[in-house]
Amino acid sequence: MADEIFQDPRLAALYDVLDPARGDLDAYLGIVTEFGARRVLDLGCGTGVFALLLAERGIDVVGVDPALASLDVARAKPGAERVRWIHGDGTDLSPLGADLVTMTANAAQQITGAGAWRETLRGVRAALRPGGRFVFETRDPSLRAWESWNRAASHGVTDVPGVGEVESWVDLLAVDGPLVTFRWTYVFAADGQVLTSESTLRFREREETEGDLAAAGYLVDAVRDAPDRPGRELVFLARTSGEQAP
Repeated sequence: MADEIFQDPRLAALYDVLDPARGDLDAYLGIVTEFGARRVLDLGCGTGVFALLLAERGIDVVGVDPALASLDVARAKPGAERVRWIHGDGTDLSPLGADLVTMTANAAQQITGAGAWRETLRGVRAALRPGGRFVFETRDPSLRAWESWNRAASHGVTDVPGVGEVESWVDLLAVDGPLVTFRWTYVFAADGQVLTSESTLRFREREETEGDLAAAGYLVDAVRDAPDRPGRELVFLARTSGEQAP
């Protein structure tokens, strides 16, 4: 089940306005060019920002997301007809012959269960062509980013066109080993409605992620830094090799 920020229609419609700075996608655009990918699967595509950037460049794109409300936002954007949108997740992907599968932002960390993560890795392999690549990021857990997730650091008011002012902030709820749970609160000034979205992210160590990839039949070519967030992110570049893992 997707978080409320992605599956509640009123919140999904705010997502791009409340998080407009997507410089993080520049590195992924560069990777698509670097490997000459012509068919890309954007897993956890959300409101379609990255998928549409790729489609504008003539890439054959498939966008997959479990949150129907986010897909509805994506499908309503200019150029959306260039993308094949699929309501689903990484555990049931069909063979697409993709050159590259991406999971940007927090998409990989939102898969918190060990079983679901293994099935996602298998599903991604099934969607890739032989030698295709899987690129995704995860926050470096050693930096303990969640320690700054509080109302004082995150509180803000955004004037959303057609909606009015929306007040928002985040509260850290729990840290249980690698699992970090937090809650965003949104207050709509126009009608006083208060909506919340609770999320849990899994902070995987580099060695853990590399082991998971190897067990699923991938070769890890590189672990890079995110250029827009130096020292904070681990960007994994893996490719398929050999037979499918059992």
